[in-house]
Amino acid sequence: MIFNQSFKIERFITGLSWDIIPADVREQVLMCATDLFGALILGSYGEQCQAGVNIANLCNLTGSIPILGGSHIDNCAEYNLLGASIIYGHQSNSFDIDDGNRQICGHPGASFIGGVLAAALQNNIGYKHFLSTLVACYEVTVRWAIAMQKHYGYLHSTGAYGSFGTAAGIGKIMNLSLQQLNNALSIADFHAPMTPVMRAVEYPSMNKDGVPFGSLTGCMAVLETLCGSTGKTHLLENPDFQYLTEDLGQRYYIKELYFKPYTCCRWAHQPIRACIDMKKRYGFEHTDIEAVTVHTFDSASKLSKVKPKDTDEAQYNIAYPVATAIVNGDVGFNQIRNKALSDSSVLSMMDRLSFVVDPELDSLFPAKRLAWVEIFLNDGTCIKSDIYEAEGEPDDVNLGPDWIHNKFKRITGPMINPEGQERILSCISAASDIKMNDIVRTVCDSLIPVI
Repeated sequence: MIFNQSFKIERFITGLSWDIIPADVREQVLMCATDLFGALILGSYGEQCQAGVNIANLCNLTGSIPILGGSHIDNCAEYNLLGASIIYGHQSNSFDIDDGNRQICGHPGASFIGGVLAAALQNNIGYKHFLSTLVACYEVTVRWAIAMQKHYGYLHSTGAYGSFGTAAGIGKIMNLSLQQLNNALSIADFHAPMTPVMRAVEYPSMNKDGVPFGSLTGCMAVLETLCGSTGKTHLLENPDFQYLTEDLGQRYYIKELYFKPYTCCRWAHQPIRACIDMKKRYGFEHTDIEAVTVHTFDSASKLSKVKPKDTDEAQYNIAYPVATAIVNGDVGFNQIRNKALSDSSVLSMMDRLSFVVDPELDSLFPAKRLAWVEIFLNDGTCIKSDIYEAEGEPDDVNLGPDWIHNKFKRITGPMINPEGQERILSCISAASDIKMNDIVRTVCDSLIPVI
């Protein structure tokens, strides 16, 4: 098979600049950046991030790159590119609050933000350059993910395509030549971690979507290139997938993202919203509930329902998030962190939940992720919800900068006061030439202790 080495992907990555990006895509990437900073802030308070710091220290990967939230992470210092990529890779998906794409069933933004932010801080680039790099990463990451899943015939998840996207972003920031970038992408393609996502769904752990290993591999692909290693061909050069590159600069996959209001798997968001709305509408309390039946699609029904021992088991779960939403009216950092998992009211509510597959809703998956809920009260009343789609879908009429800013304020409330939130949003909600180290410094200065 003859592969096409016209460097079409590489020319798109290196040539994309802020001034040629369409206005609607500019607005979208500002939303993405805000959302990713929110995910990183929460992630800095998680055990997965601490593991990343421990690894970087164990391997003596210190340097001059600061870590967002480093002041409250044990033994955190400053790191070199590889060390920072590892830590930020552990941080970005730690609380499962990052963007997603339905077609590839995963999280493109979290997959590459670790390495991209590390490189952006190492080179202290301006915010506009950072934003244009994010756009390039989203476009090539989603396209490679589509090709990868078709090529292997298996639903490999976020860490797999994070390798390719990370190499693209670091390569752009480090001004690799077309040949060097092609080489790095080819190495990243070959060594991409083949993360079997449904195993993580059924057996949740920090494995999750494999994000840290995609960040590590993508960064290594660039370093391998700079140190003389050679690779050859990546899937987007394969003739079978040339169609995915024909609309570069015309179709922007970044516009097809969804954004998550809750710190758990997207497949649990529909019954969460239904239960929160029904409590508000009918005025009952969780103590008034005898039983709840969630009607959903098959993949969601396979999510874990065990009483979680740690936050990762709580996030890749359907029973715990729905139960804590019923009891607490939200699913955020305070409801999903390890300290919250022993709440007897939530654990009791989990025992009253059941989940059934609705064949009609299942037939619409993955284009639509829908669910509805029946709540049976102690007095014999049965309340049925409408069919719910999760908030933040690409066609959600409420989705926009205000939605993202309100989400940012809600999810970062436990660790940033309102004044600090406004300072951060003023830095990241508009394109400017502010340096990335100044942005991270502003975030770090705004963080407060979490009890």
